[in-house]
This record gives sequence, C-alpha cells and structure tokens, in this order.
Amino acid sequence: MRILIIGSLLGELGIAARIAASRGAVLDQADTVDIAMRVLRQDARIDLIICDVSRDLARLMRQLAAERFTIAVVAAGAEDDGDAAVAAISAGARDYLPLPPDAELIAAMLAAVSLDRPPALVARDPAMTALLARAEQVAQSTASILITGESGTGKEVLARFIHQASRRARGPFIALNCAAIPESLLESELFGHEKGAFSGAIARRTGKFEAAHQGTLLLDELAEMDIRLQAKLLRALQERVIDRVGGERPVPVDVRILAATNRDLLRAVDAGTFREDLYFRLNVVTLQIPALRDRPGDIAPLARHFVDHFARLNEVGPKHLTEGAIARLIEQPWRGNVRELENAMHRAVLLTSGCAIGAEDIGALTRQGHTAVSPNAAESPMPDARIGSLVGQRMVDVEQRLILETLHHCLGNRTHAATILGISIRALRNKLRDYAAHGAAIPAPHNGVAA
Repeated sequence: MRILIIGSLLGELGIAARIAASRGAVLDQADTVDIAMRVLRQDARIDLIICDVSRDLARLMRQLAAERFTIAVVAAGAEDDGDAAVAAISAGARDYLPLPPDAELIAAMLAAVSLDRPPALVARDPAMTALLARAEQVAQSTASILITGESGTGKEVLARFIHQASRRARGPFIALNCAAIPESLLESELFGHEKGAFSGAIARRTGKFEAAHQGTLLLDELAEMDIRLQAKLLRALQERVIDRVGGERPVPVDVRILAATNRDLLRAVDAGTFREDLYFRLNVVTLQIPALRDRPGDIAPLARHFVDHFARLNEVGPKHLTEGAIARLIEQPWRGNVRELENAMHRAVLLTSGCAIGAEDIGALTRQGHTAVSPNAAESPMPDARIGSLVGQRMVDVEQRLILETLHHCLGNRTHAATILGISIRALRNKLRDYAAHGAAIPAPHNGVAA
C-alpha cells in the first residue's frame, strides 16, 4: 500500500507514519494541500491519504472531489479534540486517527483500505497446479489474458502471479476494480485528464494506464464498465496509446492488460452490454479459476496458512487446526470460496480460546458465517429460530446486544470486533461510550489482548 502523509513528520504524525511503514506501507509526504495535490496528479499509485486536521482538510476534500479523485482519506488529530473529529468526518474523511497514534488502530485502518494484500497463492490440488502451470507458460508472452471465476476464488492473486512470472516483473503492477468506482469517475481514473478538461480540472492528472507503464494493469470486474468507455479501452489495447480526458494528442503507453470477471462475458455480449470486439481482443488466453469446492486439496493448506497468518498478525500465540477441524472444513461448500475460508479462519483465531481449533469450533464458526447449508435448503427454506427471538425488540437494543456479544467473543479487543462488525473502530468506541453512560457492562480486554 502507498500512503500520502499531509503534514509534518516531526511530531506525533511522524510516529504514525513510521508505524504504517513498519506494517509494510510505502510513504510519500507533503507539507501542504497544494503540494499533496501535485503529488496525486503525477502519481496514480497512491492508495490512502492521512491528513493532519491542521492542514485544511475541508479544502483537500473539496479539491479531491473537484478533480475526480477517489482516494480514501483519514484525518489525524488530537484524541481529545472531538470537534475536529466531527468536522473531519463531516468534510468527507473516511475515519479519524487520534494522536498520539495507536499501532493497532493504524493496522486496522490499513487493513480496511488495503489494495495490495490479497490472500496468498497456495496451490496443492491438481486442478489448481495445472492452472498455475498454464499461467506460467503464458506469462512470458505479451498477450492479454482474461481471468474468470466465481467471486472470491483469487483472480487478483493469479494476476499478480502472472505479473511476477512475466518479463515485466520489475515494472509496476496496478489493479483497478472497475465496479468500485462510479461511472462518471472511471474514465479519469483510467486515462487521466488534461487541465481544463472539466470544471475543477486545474492541472493535468495521470491515470492508471500511465502509472502501469512498462508493467501490468489488472482491470478487475471489467464487465461492469460502461460500453462507451469500452470503446476507449479497445483503442488503448489495439494502438498502445491512450487519450486523456480533454486531451488533444494521444499518449503512448507500454502496458500489459489482464482482465478479470466473475460474469459470463459471452452472455454480456449477447445482451449488448459488452463489446464483442473487446471480448475477442481480451480473450487471447482465458484462465478459469476453479471454485474452492472443486479443488478440495487446497482447503487444508489454505486454512493452515490463514491460521498461521492471523495468529501472527493478532499476536495471540501459535494456533493449529486439529484433524477433526480439517475434516469439517473439507465438508463445507464454501460458496464464498477462498475469501470466505480466509474470513472463517480469522474468526477461528480470534474466537478460539486455546491453541487447538477443533471440529466443534469450526461448526460454530461456519454457522456464524452461514457457510454450513443443508443441500435441500434451497428447496425448503426455513427461518432461523434465533431471528424470531428478536421480534418485538427495538433496533437500538438489538444493535447493542450484537455489538457487546461480538466484543465478548473477541476477548474485549475493539479492533477485532470492529472488523467483524464492519464498522470503524471510532464508531465502535463511540457506541461503547454511549452504552457505558447508560449503565451497560462493557467487556474489558483480557488474556493479554489489547483493546
């Protein structure tokens, strides 16, 4: 991940920057908003901005919106300055980082916006090893490659493998999720724009194509791209030039394109939502990643890898899966594929008290994650009895119960609870403060687990 720090690195913000660097982030720094905007226009690889609230955050957010940047922003300021925190969130910041910084909180923020830590490539099943052999064979070519597969199978992981095995391995690898960016902003994100191209474009900006020069550009969820923009992409593929928005001259680029999708592109062609000529241009080589249920030989090694990874990340000591747990994992359908398995192992590491993760723990966790589904469930759906027990309760009471029970299962660890609940740690802490003010018992951190 590449982070742009706006503010001085001499004080507490500098400590936060060093913590982020120790977690693997690459840092850029700018003293002012104006300098930061110049950096952003020239480098499309920035993934996150951390801005000192003293550096006119509101102006930064207005400028980002005017120039069509979609980068996440975290404000940083004094922990006891509630007014600054409220103003930062109101201005559009994604989160507020209290200073002096907390290492665990910074880790959680990085994880929430991380763009370059997909699951590891672990392959033991014959179906997957055969696919990797084919990927390695075509990696040295210059051909575009279409990577298909269900959501969560690891399409970006395979794309990175191809890049590392190619002649462009020393060049940049840029990944762009076409579905995550509004249609009105995607063209600038891909191709950049010239000064005056639209209201707010006060300077030239480079896009992802230019950032990936002499490297590889992965276009994830390509089927979600508007068909009019597909025509511009086709020209870039055919002629190796791009047109910045508002530009008068084509810009040559040397980029290898990898495209990924979980949709049937031929069906999209028939429906008129995907260009046929672009499909054939991309489909020089197709690599179909099998679903996890079709590669059972990968389940155990992937599960062990994730357990080891999250045990180290959360500093909870060594954990291991029993043979019974492995057998239970192999029985699951894993509709969410590798991503679902990863999340299940993260929960197992957090919520299992001992060193051994057993079959009974896996059963509880897969029920929590809605993985264990009866084969006849689609034919005879049954309501969950636990839902019925909530009828008649106020929404705020149900939310409080869910938050407190999740915190209890996480041994009082606020960061882990916020991750599972899908909310920011600041939002969680605000809710806990409110619950405590009204007399609720708040689980405290214990067993050496930090809050």
